[in-house]
Amino acid sequence: MALNVTRPSRFKSSHTHNLVDDVTQTLYTCPANTVAYMSLIFVSNVGANASDFSVDWWHVEDSSYTHIIGGKNLVVGEYLQLSGSFIVLESGDRIEITTTATSGAGVPDVDSICTVEEVFLPNG
Repeated sequence: MALNVTRPSRFKSSHTHNLVDDVTQTLYTCPANTVAYMSLIFVSNVGANASDFSVDWWHVEDSSYTHIIGGKNLVVGEYLQLSGSFIVLESGDRIEITTTATSGAGVPDVDSICTVEEVFLPNG
């Protein structure tokens, strides 16, 4: 999804692997002097136990969270894909993934991937 931008940009994918319940992993942080257009978030349960997970957006500007997905349960082998639109992230904003309530007191094994187009902004 190349946007029609006149400034230098690049596509980038990032990933994280959640192996402990109630520990937040940062999937992506928007760099300084950049606006990022996130076009894909993909979360997959590759473990042996069902796990709940959440996806949260940290807004630096007002120091607040927006809950994109909260308490979604993925059984073994299941995935969730958010695509077809995009989220605009400002410098310092981040997307975080947290697993909780893995069944049978098991260990979560949840992989997450995102793709962004980073548009570089001039200083000043």
